[in-house]
Amino acid sequence: MASSNHLTSLALTLGVFGDGEEAVDDRKEEGANTTVTEISSEASGPAKSPSDDDGGDKSKKRKKYHRHTAQQIHELEALFKESPHPDESQRQQLSKRLGLHPRQVKFWFQNRRTQIKGIQERHENSLLKSELDTLRDENKLLREMIKKGTCSNCGSSSKDATTNNEEQQLRVENAKLKSQIETLRKSIGKHPQGTSPTNSCSAGNDNENKSSLDLCSGVYGPEKSRIMDIVNLAMEELVKMASVSEPLWVESVERGREILNYDVYLNKFSTVNSSSNQQLRYIEASRDSGVVFVDLPRLVQSFMDVREYVEMFPCMISKAATLDVICNGQGANRNGAVQLMFAELQMLTPLVATREVYFVRYSKQLNADKWAIVDISIDNVEKHIDASLARCRKHPSGCIIEDKLNGHCKVTWIEHVECEKIVAHSMYRAIINSGVAFGARRWMATLQQQCERLVFFLATNVPNNDSTGIGTLAGRKSILKLAQRMTWSFGRALGGSSDRTWKKIPSKTGYDIRVASRMNLNDPGEPLGVILCAVSSIWLPVSHAVLFDFLRDDNQRNEWDIMSSGGPVQSIANLAKGQDRVNTVSIHKMKSKDNMWMVQDSCTNAYESMVVCARVAVSAMQSVMAGCDSRSISILPSGFSILPDGIESRPLVITSKADKQSWENGSLLTVGFQILTSDSPTSKLSMESVESVNTLISSTLQNIKRGLRCEDQ
Repeated sequence: MASSNHLTSLALTLGVFGDGEEAVDDRKEEGANTTVTEISSEASGPAKSPSDDDGGDKSKKRKKYHRHTAQQIHELEALFKESPHPDESQRQQLSKRLGLHPRQVKFWFQNRRTQIKGIQERHENSLLKSELDTLRDENKLLREMIKKGTCSNCGSSSKDATTNNEEQQLRVENAKLKSQIETLRKSIGKHPQGTSPTNSCSAGNDNENKSSLDLCSGVYGPEKSRIMDIVNLAMEELVKMASVSEPLWVESVERGREILNYDVYLNKFSTVNSSSNQQLRYIEASRDSGVVFVDLPRLVQSFMDVREYVEMFPCMISKAATLDVICNGQGANRNGAVQLMFAELQMLTPLVATREVYFVRYSKQLNADKWAIVDISIDNVEKHIDASLARCRKHPSGCIIEDKLNGHCKVTWIEHVECEKIVAHSMYRAIINSGVAFGARRWMATLQQQCERLVFFLATNVPNNDSTGIGTLAGRKSILKLAQRMTWSFGRALGGSSDRTWKKIPSKTGYDIRVASRMNLNDPGEPLGVILCAVSSIWLPVSHAVLFDFLRDDNQRNEWDIMSSGGPVQSIANLAKGQDRVNTVSIHKMKSKDNMWMVQDSCTNAYESMVVCARVAVSAMQSVMAGCDSRSISILPSGFSILPDGIESRPLVITSKADKQSWENGSLLTVGFQILTSDSPTSKLSMESVESVNTLISSTLQNIKRGLRCEDQ
C-alpha cells in the first residue's frame, strides 16, 4: 500500500500527463461432498436416532440442505481468492456478514479446496500423459533412425556421425522428459491445496512454504554451502559485467547495442559452474540499461515474488514457479534471499520453441541505494531437476538496480545464456540469431512499459484529453484492469508453451495457420467450454511503427476487420496509459446487430507492439465504465503482435512517407483469433470451427496486405 501511494504521488509530482466473479453452482459442491456438508451444517444440533429418519419426515431432512444465495457465494469466492485457508477470525467475520453458521463457512471452504484440488489433479494427470506420449514418440523416432541408418550387411552407416549426433540429442531430450515427469509427479504431492506447480506461487515467510533447503536439513543441507559459493561468485561476475565497458563490451555500429567480447570474457572470468553438456554451445550475451518509474523496494519485491515476476513480464514468461527457498533473507526486502526457480520463456508465436530454464535467484543489497538480482543455473540442485539436461541454462545474468530518488530507478540488465542450437523458422531466424528475441533489450523494454503502465494506473491527476469518455477515476481504473487482463490472456494463448499442442491446418490461401484447443472448466475470466485459438505469422515489407499505426487506427479499421462489416467505427472512450500517447485503451462502437462493444488495448515499446481486442456486451461494459469490478466479465481476446524482422537493412519497404525510399526493416506480424466452439467442456472440436477460423485469419491477412498495398509480397 505504501508503494502504491508513493507511485500515486509520483504521478502527481512528475507530471507524466503534462502535455465480480462468476457465481459457482452451490448444488454441484453439495453433490460432490453431501455427507460433509450435512455433518457440518447440523453438527451443533442434538443427535438424531435412526428411528427419527425412518419416520419419513422428509421436510426435516430437506432442511439439512442449505442453498447459499448468489450474494453469499460471491462473498465466499472473493475471500477464497485472497485466502484459501482463512483463519478462525476471518471465518467468524464472514459468517456474521453473510448470516451463516461458522461451521457452514468452514466446510464451504473445505469443499471448495477439494473441488479445485480435483481439477488440478486431473490437469497434472493430463500433463503426465502428454509427457509420456512425447517420450514414446521420441523413442520411436530414435529406433526408426537407427534402423534406417544401419546397413543390414555390415552394420555400418555412411551417416554415422550425423546419426550419432541426433541420437545423442534425442537421448538428452528423453532424459529431460523423464526428469520433468518425475518433477510433476513429485509436485502433485508437494504443493499445498489451492496452488499449482505450473502456476505462479509465492515463496513467502509462511511456515507452510518453507522448504528443507531453508531449514538446512535433509539431502539439501550439504548442498547449501556449494550453492552459496556459486551464487556469490555469480554476483561478483554480474557486478563487474554491469560496470565494465570496453574491451569487455563493444558497441555495434550497425545495431547500436553492446556485444560481449567473448575472448576477453573468458580471460577475465572463470566460468561459474559451466555445463558438461557439450551440445549447449550456442551463447547469447547482451546488456542494456534504462530508467524505470518505480521505487526500489517494490522493484526488488517484483523479482523475488514469482507472481509479481510473471505479471511484470506477462508476454515473455508463459509460466514460472518458485520450486524451493534456499535462504529467506533478512528484513522486509529479504536481503540475501536465495531461491530455486523455473521459468518458461516465449515469443508470441508457436513457430518459435519456448525456452525452459531452471535457475537459482539471489538478491543482495550492495549499498544503501543499490541492489543486485543474479540468476544462474546450477547442476543437480534438486534430485529430480538437473539443469545440465535443459536446452537453455543461465550464466550469471540479472540486473543492477540503483535508486535515483523521486520513485525512479536505473536498471542495468545482463542476459547471458547458453542454449542448444536449434534451427529456427526462417522468418524468425534473424531476430533469434541476433540475440534480440530473448536478450536484455527486450527485458528492459518490457520492464519500462509495465512500470509506466502501473504509474498511469495509480495516477489521480488525469487530464481530460487523456481520459475521454470516462467521468470517474474508478471507471478509469476498472477499464485499465480489464484491458490488462485482456492482453495477458492473449499473450498466454498465443505463445508456443508446452501446455499447448499446435496443429497445422491446410489453407487454400497458402498461409501457415496453426490451431490449438483448450477446455475452460472453472476460470470465470473466460467463457466456459471449448476454446479454439488459431494463429498465423507473416513477413511484411512495412516498418514496425507504420504497421502498428495502421492496425490501431479507428479510421482504418474497416479496411481489415471483417467483423466491422465495412462500416465506420465510433470511438466511445480513450484512455492513455503511457507517456507515448499511442499506448492507449479505447472502447469502440461498431456497425453490428449483436449489441456488443469492442475494447482495444494498444501498446508499443522498442521491441514489440501489440493491438488486442475483445468484444464485450454493452450492459457489462457500461458497468465497468461506471467503476464496477471487471473480474466477473468473461472475455476472449484476439489481436496482433508486431516485431521487427531483425534484418539490419532491407531496401524499398513501405514507410509513412511514400515518396522517399527507406532502409528501415520489415516487420513480423502474428495474428491470433480465439473463438468459443462449444459451451460444453466435454464436446469435441468440429471441422466447421476450424474452417471458420481459417477463413477469418486468411481474410484478415489479405485485407491487411491490401490496405498496406503490399499484396504481391
